Amino acid sequence: MLVPKSRQLLEIFGVFLKLGCLCFGGPVAHLGYFHEEFVRRRKWLDEAHYTDLVALCNFLPGPASSQTVFALGLGRAGLAGALAASIAFLLPSAILMILFGYGLAWLGDPHTAGWLHGLKIAAAAVVAQAVWQMARRLCPDFLRAILALAAAGFVFAVPGAYAQIGALAVGAAAGFFLSRVSRFGFGVSRSSQTNEESNL
Repeated sequence: MLVPKSRQLLEIFGVFLKLGCLCFGGPVAHLGYFHEEFVRRRKWLDEAHYTDLVALCNFLPGPASSQTVFALGLGRAGLAGALAASIAFLLPSAILMILFGYGLAWLGDPHTAGWLHGLKIAAAAVVAQAVWQMARRLCPDFLRAILALAAAGFVFAVPGAYAQIGALAVGAAAGFFLSRVSRFGFGVSRSSQTNEESNL
């Protein structure tokens, strides 16, 4: 008979293996899948904690979705859970990439392949839908929407890694400042949100 810890690790491995097989569109789209699975369906964490986790993972170097996978597994079952989640989520992609690499010669020139162009279009649609869902959750008021649009405009106007780091730093500073200006209603603390929800 499996001990509870083993069952928990098997659950984590199974869930992330399924997501690894079904998640398309890249890191941004993955975050939308994770929200649906772990916030809405399984309720492993609430909306506020997931938002904080995504913000932290986006601030760190590397793909935000891979870091979010590691963090979700870590929060669920410690280091073993983090490793199980990461391996399970990356395994399908690794296998498919290896097979694709060996079979690329049989598929013809990828620069002229119509099927590859179709995949790009489908991926763009998946990412756009994920961005729209995240925007609705993370920018519920005017000030946060303006801050997000300003950051997006700056990153588009000034390409490069340093521009992204600068936008994140300015966004963090603006959020820290505006969260203390209560009359704007920006960045309401989690405790006050809980009190308001309990009064509904």
